[in-house]
Amino acid sequence: MLGVLGVLFGAMIATCTGRLISVGLNDLRGALHLGVDEASWIGTAFNAAQMFIGPFSVYLGGLLGSRRVLLVCAALFTVVSLALPFAGSLPVMLALLVLAGLTAGTFYPLTLSFVLRNLPMRYVLVGIAVYAADIVFTTNVATSLEAWYMDHRSWHWIFWNGAMLTPVMMVLIYFGIPRQPLPKPKEGQPRPNWRGFLYASIGFSLLYIALDQGQRLDWLNSGTIVGLLAAGVSLLLVTLVRRLRMPNPLINFSFLARRNTVLLGGVLIFFRFVLLATVVVIPSYLGSVKGFLPLQTGPVLLWVALPQCLFGVLAVYLLKYIDARLILTAGFTLIAIACLLNARLSSAWSGENFSQSQLLMAIGFALAFNGLVGSIILEVVNTGALSRPVEVLTFAGYFQTVRLLGGEMGVAFMQHFIPLREQFHSNILGLGVQAGLPATQARLFALSAGMASHTSDSATATARAAALLGLQVRQQAFTLAITDAFILVAWAAVCCMAVIAAMARVPTQYHDVVSAPTPSV
Repeated sequence: MLGVLGVLFGAMIATCTGRLISVGLNDLRGALHLGVDEASWIGTAFNAAQMFIGPFSVYLGGLLGSRRVLLVCAALFTVVSLALPFAGSLPVMLALLVLAGLTAGTFYPLTLSFVLRNLPMRYVLVGIAVYAADIVFTTNVATSLEAWYMDHRSWHWIFWNGAMLTPVMMVLIYFGIPRQPLPKPKEGQPRPNWRGFLYASIGFSLLYIALDQGQRLDWLNSGTIVGLLAAGVSLLLVTLVRRLRMPNPLINFSFLARRNTVLLGGVLIFFRFVLLATVVVIPSYLGSVKGFLPLQTGPVLLWVALPQCLFGVLAVYLLKYIDARLILTAGFTLIAIACLLNARLSSAWSGENFSQSQLLMAIGFALAFNGLVGSIILEVVNTGALSRPVEVLTFAGYFQTVRLLGGEMGVAFMQHFIPLREQFHSNILGLGVQAGLPATQARLFALSAGMASHTSDSATATARAAALLGLQVRQQAFTLAITDAFILVAWAAVCCMAVIAAMARVPTQYHDVVSAPTPSV
């Protein structure tokens, strides 16, 4: 139980560190005197390194065992996190962030594989609840935590937060995961090889970097992005060819070809996308239209984070009696309704206006994520993979890769979608705001009159009025783009329900699992 708690703690640390870096990027840019282009590589370096180590963790876990990998990586992550604020230059910081991502990236896949193989089945529902709280709760509470650090401490704690928590994880793992001898290949079995994992890891990392930097570099109009995409796809094809010619005993791709496994990967991608409603869309509106800082945005997101503890327990209780697919469907339905409520927003909305929809979204996220994790674990139980460590590692590596790459695909699409819709609405609104039109002249006259007492002459007042009118048009265009984003997320939730409907019912349900006299390991 201590070991399970330790690896779950590790998943929380990795999630929190990634979110703190993302939320605190502007603060880091100001503290380090970096430009927008330079600072954009801070998050990319950390997350791309996590993407690299995700598939490779399957090889490391199978070759060395979870205990050794987690303890070494946690120790390295602690040292690197302590050193990050003292990086003398951006290249040094990026190198340290890569090391931090490589070490923290092992926490996720090894967490899922260890929990599945070691948690007694009668406690599996508790494990689901804790894991869900780890991921979704931490994602939404990180904004408030970063704001508190900046208000009461310093930007250094964006990195030191993980350094302070990781030793606790190490103590839990040290005493909770028993020492085991190094795994040895069976006689006649092919020896594990690292080249296929390396090719796949580099390929996925290059694709991740291309997605993360695509919007800034103008996608296929940039030779850098084209090169990253071409190299990434080529390496993945090389991985496939190598796999067909030289099978690796540490991975079983045929196990992933099951219908529900593939569909659950799709559901995970959709979940990561709808999560952007609180991670990207609402903070973008509050920051761009209302001028909110993280200290003001954080309490709005807490309306999603805090109720999830209560409703997460409810979702886990329902899993014992109700098919996980129904809980998944209910969760995505509530998320879609909440997004449609938010799609009514206007530029007059503030943080309080989101409280009703945020509460509804909190219930939806709690039901959806607990239902998703519950469905994944049921799939493992029904395949009998718990008695075959290779398949559990394969399963964990697959969902780690889908989580990171699928999530970044959603972020990249949303970052492209919102500016595109803002440009569209700005063009449409601009048709009605032209010089000489009576409504435009009346608005400019009113704005000029308001500026008259703050300027030295009428010409300056008129110029400032025209600039202010342009800002008002852009504000309305961005607000309309945000409403389109909420509608898009709602449709994504509907599409996800169609994927859930295609999933097959598994024979063993949780009422059978929790009543089993002995764990299925």
